Amino acid sequence: MKERFTSDINIKNKQASFQYELIEKFVAGIALMGTEIKSIREGKVNLQDGYCYFNNGQVFTKGINITPYAQGTHYNHEASRERKLLLKKSEIKRLESKVEEKGLTLIPVRLFISERGFAKLEIALARGKKTHDKRESIKERDVKRELSRIKIR
Repeated sequence: MKERFTSDINIKNKQASFQYELIEKFVAGIALMGTEIKSIREGKVNLQDGYCYFNNGQVFTKGINITPYAQGTHYNHEASRERKLLLKKSEIKRLESKVEEKGLTLIPVRLFISERGFAKLEIALARGKKTHDKRESIKERDVKRELSRIKIR
């Protein structure tokens, strides 16, 4: 019988490294409602459209879609509500200053469950790539794929 809940959750935003140049990564806790953690443990999360923003010295994330829990009652959560990220004040100030001055953005890269059982969101300070940068990424990926094929044979 397959387990419904697994502890080795590692959900990645695969488009993030293609769309953005990732400069620096941070791990933040995420404030969740009761049924959200159950959906995360089932692996029903989409990070593709997610982004982070600052409001009154706090960091929030929006656009992350956590599918409502199937066995949830009327207390079930809203799928794409905004969620508060838990970071230290010094980290928040540092990130906020970098985002304001350099035209950078914060995007969610990976959602995972820590050793202690808490949901953590890895966010990255990122700069949007231009079209020619994306072409470079595609070329690099193709070269790596070809090299791995050669090594396997």
